Amino acid sequence: MRQGVPWSISSDRTNLATNRTESVERALSILSAFSTQKPIMTLAEIAEETGLHKSTILRLTNSMAIYGFIQRDADGRFSVGPSVWRLGLIFRRDFTKREHVAPSLKILAEATGETASFYVRAGNERVCLYRENSPNLLRFHVEEGMRLRLSTGASGLVLRHFSGEDVGDLSVFNKNGTATSVGQTNPNISSISTPVFTGAGDLAGALTVSGLATRFDKEARENAIPLLESLARSLTTN
Repeated sequence: MRQGVPWSISSDRTNLATNRTESVERALSILSAFSTQKPIMTLAEIAEETGLHKSTILRLTNSMAIYGFIQRDADGRFSVGPSVWRLGLIFRRDFTKREHVAPSLKILAEATGETASFYVRAGNERVCLYRENSPNLLRFHVEEGMRLRLSTGASGLVLRHFSGEDVGDLSVFNKNGTATSVGQTNPNISSISTPVFTGAGDLAGALTVSGLATRFDKEARENAIPLLESLARSLTTN
């Protein structure tokens, strides 16, 4: 637990495994297949990404298109619809605002020479909500909105641990709750991450610095931790 900062385990997830609707999960798997690398896909590509039959995809996307979550161009290619953008704006509004986080990310990127990011949890993934990329040409580059596995990386450890999950080895955390990761998300990348809390003590997200492991080595990470933790405390929201 971070000393001097209240935090509480997020609401339990009891019975999530049993209270499931298969058709909804299939529709959401289609939306989740899109990314910044694949913003537009053919029917065959969606089928390959999701493992769903083409007939199922067509049936579900027809329904999703009615509500603006999927759109299809004249060539039959699919992309996310405007309703996703609308929900994205709502999602951001519910979390720490950009103008509150951006100055801290800039300070971290300038001080460390590495990429600074603010991650939030979205189900079983972590989403880069805001970022300030490293000024170096060789760097860990992450896009805002990028989804990554929750099971890897320092930010994944922080988001899981402070959401009440058992992450196993707690030696990766220091006494203030800051986690260190080397080579988990990418064998060439190391990172440090610390929790950011709301004024009510709930987990707001994870403030993170990531860089090339050869440059962002043990000494560089240890030198950056005090600044990272100080900025995280300053981001505590009411």
